[in-house]
Amino acid sequence: MSKWILALLLVALTASGLAQQGVQQRWTEEKASAWYVQQPWLVGSNFVPADAINELEMWQEATFDAAEIDKEFGWAEGIGMNTMRVFLHDQLWSQDAPGFKKRIDTFLTIAAKHHIKPLFVLFDSCWEAVPVLGPQHPPIPGVHNSGWVQSPGAKSLMDASTYPHLKEYVQGVIGAFAKDDRILGWDIWNEPDNGNAGAQEPKDKVKLVEALLPKAFLWAREMHPTQPLTSGVWQGDWSHADKESATTKIQLAESDIISFHNYGWPEDFAAKVQELETYHRPILCTEYMARGAGSTFDTILPIGKQEKVAMINWGFVAGKSQTYFPWDSWQKPYVLSPPTIWFHDVFHADGTPYRQQEISLIHQLTGRGSLPPPPAVNGAK
Repeated sequence: MSKWILALLLVALTASGLAQQGVQQRWTEEKASAWYVQQPWLVGSNFVPADAINELEMWQEATFDAAEIDKEFGWAEGIGMNTMRVFLHDQLWSQDAPGFKKRIDTFLTIAAKHHIKPLFVLFDSCWEAVPVLGPQHPPIPGVHNSGWVQSPGAKSLMDASTYPHLKEYVQGVIGAFAKDDRILGWDIWNEPDNGNAGAQEPKDKVKLVEALLPKAFLWAREMHPTQPLTSGVWQGDWSHADKESATTKIQLAESDIISFHNYGWPEDFAAKVQELETYHRPILCTEYMARGAGSTFDTILPIGKQEKVAMINWGFVAGKSQTYFPWDSWQKPYVLSPPTIWFHDVFHADGTPYRQQEISLIHQLTGRGSLPPPPAVNGAK
C-alpha cells in the first residue's frame, strides 16, 4: 500500500471516529464559502515585533511589548492591512499558561483596536530544533531569521510521553478563544514536513509529524472553535492527488479553508492558485513576497486580489528577526554589507517604508487605511 493511500486512510478513520464521538467535523465546502463571503479581502503580514527575535521573545512576560505591537499595528492599519499571521509556541503554555492566555487577550485587544484579525499558528517545523525558554540569544550578524525556533522541538517530537502536554496546549489556547470573533482562524502546523536538514533534526521527523498532524487537528476540533482550521501546503505538485505527498494529503483533507505558501514568480503563483481552486474552498496565501526570488508586491498582490485569494506576506518591520537578509545568508552571512535588495519586510524599525511604491500599492489595492504613508527615506524608492 502506497504512502499516500495510508495517509488518506488515516484521515478517513479519524473522521469516522469523530462522527461517532460527536466531535466537530471538518467544515463543508458550503460552510467554508459562507464564512469567506463574510470576510473583507484579507491582506496582512507574518508578524513578529521588531524587538523580538522569535515567538518566545515575543510572548514571554519579560519581553512582551504591547506598546511596540500597538505602534506597528498602527502602521499596518494605515496602509489597509486587516490580518496578521502570528506564531505561538507550546513551551509558552508550559511556562505560564494563565499569563500566556492573558497576553494573547491583550494582543487581541490591540489587534481589534486596529481592525486586524490574526491567524494564529500553533506548531511549526521550521528553523532551530531545540527551543529554550528564557532570554533568547541576540541575532547572529547578517543571518536571516537566526533565532526562530520550532514547536514542538525535536526532543518533544521524538517523545510520545510529551504529547499529552501538546494536546493540553492546543486545547488550552483554542478552548480559551474558541468563540472569539477577534480571531480569524487557527493554522495548526506551519510547513509540517520541512526537514531543515539540521544535525539536531530527528531522522524520521516527517514520519513523526505525519502521525501527529491529524491528532493536532482532532485536538483543535474537540474544542468546537467557531473559527476555521488550516495548515498551509508549501511544496510539491498539487494538481492531482497522485502527485501529492502524504503530508500534503493530510493538510488538504483536514483543512476547513485551504492555505498555501509560494515565493515564486507570478506565473508560478497563478498556477498554484489554479491547482488549489479544484478544492472549491477559500484560499489563503499565508506566505509570499521574497523580492530576490521573484515574488514581489508589485507582481503578486494584484493576482491575489483578482483571484480573491487572501494575501499574507512574510515580514512586516525589519528588526531582530533579520528577514530582510536572503535565505542564503545561512551559508554566507551578510556581515560586511546589507543585501542590495531586501528579501522580506515592509518597514524600517522607525516606521519608514523600504519602498514607498509598495506602500502606495498596498494602500491602493486594499482601498483601506486612513493614515498617510510615511515619507520614503534611507534611499528607498
